[in-house]
Amino acid sequence: MSWPAALLPLASDSPDASTTIKETHESVTEAASFIEENWATWLSIGLRILLIVVIAAALRSVVRKALTKLINRMNTSAEAVEGTALGGLLVNAERRRQRSEAIGSVLRSVASFLILGTAALMVLAALKIDLAPLLASAGVAGVAIGFGARNLVTDFLSGVFMIMEDQYGVGDKIDAGVASGEVIEVGLRVTKLRGDNGEIWYVRNGEIKRIGNLSQGWATAMVDVQVKPSESLSRIREVVQQVADTLAKESPWDERLWGPVEVLGLDEVLLASMTVKVSAKTMPGKQFAVERELRWRIKEAFDAAGIRIVGGMPADEEDEAAADPSAAVAAPSALSNPASPQSLATAPIPPPAGPRITK
Repeated sequence: MSWPAALLPLASDSPDASTTIKETHESVTEAASFIEENWATWLSIGLRILLIVVIAAALRSVVRKALTKLINRMNTSAEAVEGTALGGLLVNAERRRQRSEAIGSVLRSVASFLILGTAALMVLAALKIDLAPLLASAGVAGVAIGFGARNLVTDFLSGVFMIMEDQYGVGDKIDAGVASGEVIEVGLRVTKLRGDNGEIWYVRNGEIKRIGNLSQGWATAMVDVQVKPSESLSRIREVVQQVADTLAKESPWDERLWGPVEVLGLDEVLLASMTVKVSAKTMPGKQFAVERELRWRIKEAFDAAGIRIVGGMPADEEDEAAADPSAAVAAPSALSNPASPQSLATAPIPPPAGPRITK
C-alpha cells in the first residue's frame, strides 16, 4: 500500500532521538539527585508530624478518660450518701447529673482545644511555615469575635462559674432578681426556672447579678398568733409547747423540723389584741408546710383550751351580757316636772291682779 507523499513525515520535522533521550536522562538525574538530597529531611519531617499526631491523640484520649473517671467518681461519692437522713436533700440525682455533665463537657472541650491546637501549631512549625502572620490574624479575628459575641461569652463564663461553684442546681428554689422559681434545668448559657404560677422563665446567666438560694442550709418557719390581751401568756406558752412537742414526734414533721419550736415572745401589743411569735428551724423549702401545720394545730389547741384568738368566735362563758331593757327607754323629759325651771319657763303668763283699764 502506497501512502501519499504529503502524509509522509519529512526528515526535517522528526525530533532528534538522541536529544530527547538526553533531556529525559537529565530530568531523571536531577529528580533522583533532588530526592537523594532531601529524602532524609522529608522523612524526618514526616516522622516528626506523625509523632506529634500520635502523641496528641494519645494525650487527648488519656485526658478525656481521666476527666470522665473523675466525674463518675464525684457522682459515686454523691450517691453513697443518698441513704442517709439528709441524702435526699443534699444530693439531688438530677442536679448532680446535669452539673457533672456540664463540668465534664466544658473540661473535655477545653482539654481537646488546647491539645489539638498545640499539635496543629507544632505541625505547621515542622513544615517550616511562618506562624507569625497566622497568629496575628487569629488574634485580630478573636478580638472581633469577642466584641461581636461579648454577651454570649459573658453568659457562657457566668454559667461555667455558677456550675463549678454549685451556686444552685436542679430542684433548688432561687430568686434571681429578674425572676424567681424552682430550677428545672441548668445550662452554660441559660437557666430555666418554673415560677409559682407554673410559668417557665428562661434567664440568661450573664443577666443574673445576684442569686438568693432558698433551698440551701436551713429555713425558718415563722407563725404569728393573735390573741386577746386578757389571755394568760404563761398558759399560751404552755399550750404552744405541747403542740410543738407533739409535732416533733410525728412523721414526717420529725424530719422536717431541724430544731425545737420556740415561743419568741410578744411581738406586738395593741388595745384589742396581742401577737405572740412562734419560730422553728426547718428543712430548706419545707418552712411553708411547717407553718401551715403549726397554725392548724395551734388553732385546735387554743379552741380546746378556751384561749380566744382575735377574729374567732367568742366562748360561751364569755358571751356579752344581755342588753339592759331600760336602755331602749328614753330619758324622762324635764317638762314632766311642773316645778322644774323648764316647766316654769314654759308656763303661761298670769293676768295682772290690778284693775283693768279700758277705753
